[in-house]
Amino acid sequence: MSWKFWKKNSDKKKPAKKKSAAREWVDAIVFAVVAATLIRGLFIEAYTIPTGSMEKSLLIGDFLFVSKVNYGARMPITPVAFPFAHHTMPLTGTKAYWDGIQWKYRRLPGLSEIKRGDVVVFNYPEGDTVVVETQESASYYQLVRQMGRAVTRGNPGYTFVERPVDKRENYIKRCVGIAGDTLRIINAQIYLNGQAFEDSKTSQNEYLVTTDGTDFNRVTLEEMGIVATAISTTEYGMKLTREQSELIKTWGNVKSVTKQNKQPGQYESAVFPHNAKYNWNEDNFGPLIIPKKGWTVKLDSTTLPIYKRAIQVYEGNKWEERGTDVYINGVKATSYTFKMNYYWMMGDNRDDSLDSRFWGFVPEDHVVGKALFVWMSWNESGSFFSKIRWNRIFMGIH
Repeated sequence: MSWKFWKKNSDKKKPAKKKSAAREWVDAIVFAVVAATLIRGLFIEAYTIPTGSMEKSLLIGDFLFVSKVNYGARMPITPVAFPFAHHTMPLTGTKAYWDGIQWKYRRLPGLSEIKRGDVVVFNYPEGDTVVVETQESASYYQLVRQMGRAVTRGNPGYTFVERPVDKRENYIKRCVGIAGDTLRIINAQIYLNGQAFEDSKTSQNEYLVTTDGTDFNRVTLEEMGIVATAISTTEYGMKLTREQSELIKTWGNVKSVTKQNKQPGQYESAVFPHNAKYNWNEDNFGPLIIPKKGWTVKLDSTTLPIYKRAIQVYEGNKWEERGTDVYINGVKATSYTFKMNYYWMMGDNRDDSLDSRFWGFVPEDHVVGKALFVWMSWNESGSFFSKIRWNRIFMGIH
């Protein structure tokens, strides 16, 4: 009797309702978005090279994968954001994130620390404030240095946007100095802790090539990736790697190959720290110490211009100057101990790169990941099959 009762009740159970096709599509899309977001955030992400600052190492049109695992994935700082959009929606041009919630900087354990010579993707340190009308050509801070009060909040003609660390523009450069290094540049040669830094074999500089008047073999130049800009009938400007410069010296029509460096003492206001007290330019720079977590710097007239932004902006301290005295978070300070590691990043195309020489240190919380390899390379100026640079597909980045 009891068995029939349970059998009778079990027969009344309705079969599970089958999902509609629309519901299955929605579930599949949600799963794909969540999975892709986790992969992009924790493991690997695709990037495109938009400028020539890393030539000849990385070319405009290179598509590459960047590892989040090598240095440890950075946890989201701005967690509420539209999937697959960085800081701006592609069609509407509106913000792709909500900055009402901001989490503290945290990073998962990585496989290694950042090393000298690594090619690194990071958020642009001066990208915290953006002038929408000029963001493609100059940063907010560049405009302020050039135009002063003409670029201030509230002035007509300018739209200001403030971006959190993880929503600032992505840059890619080579790390040439790590936390604790003493860096100096003499005649375009980098020195770290008194020792010459060995450039990448694909790093290039501007050279003046003097000939006997005989023209170059244009096919050879094209195969070498060299553009010769005529200055006169016997002089040409060329961007060359060190190896290329040595090779061109052996050509029969070449009389001399001279690297074009700015001379010591030629002060450039665009160069960090933008202070005439430091008579520096992009080829003759420093020395300065790259801040390291736990390192204490004495605050005086010689160090304030170099480290003020790192202390105030990157490490989030309230900064006040009263005469010659400095107050940090309301307390008079004669020294400061850094809370983060910092890095010095430079483009391999040394004479055409907006890098640390112009905006200073890269804080560790701005680091996105390590560039691994090029998976596709597209040459916009090529024709038909030559648009794809076949020799660069799956090329490792060194």
